[in-house]
Amino acid sequence: MEIGVGLPSTVRGASGPALLEWARTAEQVGFSSLATLGRLVYDSYDGLVALSAAAGVTSRVRLVTAILLSPLHGNGAVLAKQAASLDRLSEGRLVLGMAAGSRPDDFTAADVPMKGRGAFLSRQVAELRAIWAGERRGFAGGIGPAPVTPGGPPIMLGGHSPRAIDRAARLADSWISGGGGVEMFAGGAAAFRAAWAAAERGTAPRVVSLTYFALGPHAADLADRYLSEYYGFAPPYAQLVLRGAAVGAARLKETLSRLEEAGCDEVLLSPCGDGLDQLKELRDVVFG
Repeated sequence: MEIGVGLPSTVRGASGPALLEWARTAEQVGFSSLATLGRLVYDSYDGLVALSAAAGVTSRVRLVTAILLSPLHGNGAVLAKQAASLDRLSEGRLVLGMAAGSRPDDFTAADVPMKGRGAFLSRQVAELRAIWAGERRGFAGGIGPAPVTPGGPPIMLGGHSPRAIDRAARLADSWISGGGGVEMFAGGAAAFRAAWAAAERGTAPRVVSLTYFALGPHAADLADRYLSEYYGFAPPYAQLVLRGAAVGAARLKETLSRLEEAGCDEVLLSPCGDGLDQLKELRDVVFG
């Protein structure tokens, strides 16, 4: 099982220099990926912009949007160009994770209807791939730049509803479970594998888990404060995520072991704080 780490791009007050140092250190340590969360109505950095900055100070680590709320990016042509640009500038390191989204305030702020967002996401995936394949869009030809990988960067889709699982199995290269804990991951992964087999994709399905973590003497307070605020729009879900978070070294080790047993291909450990001490303690637990 590969182990990636999130950038603290949704931690309030995280500075640009702190994000860049986090990215440099994560690559030096040996994490497989750097990931960003997706949110509009929140004091956070845009995921694609944050990963673009990280791309400039790294050379190996994958860059993952986990996830980008793609219906809020209503113009597929612009999104295709943004993603291809990051993919090209990072020499093919982008994994474009997307989901339909569930927070009404994000859609209201973007002036985008929530109704029909799942079907919109399906059409968007098709449009992205057509553009990345070089489809002509005007007298000058297609929309560039061409991604490093023919056909474009890998697409990862999230969501636990039956429709979201089916969409991911038909259209994506992988599926990601949100931060609801090992049980939620295991149930979703089983459903995704079954849908993948039914779609006769012909390759092994790839399943990913987003897991929040907090370490150090104040880990419990750090996790409670961050997750209660980040998921404050839905307090019951905030408590579910908090129960599933890897808080403390012992719980983190147990969570990683259980995810590996459940067949997780990669876990993306998203921080509840932006202090570099969190990344260094994570290094000691994972690689020490």
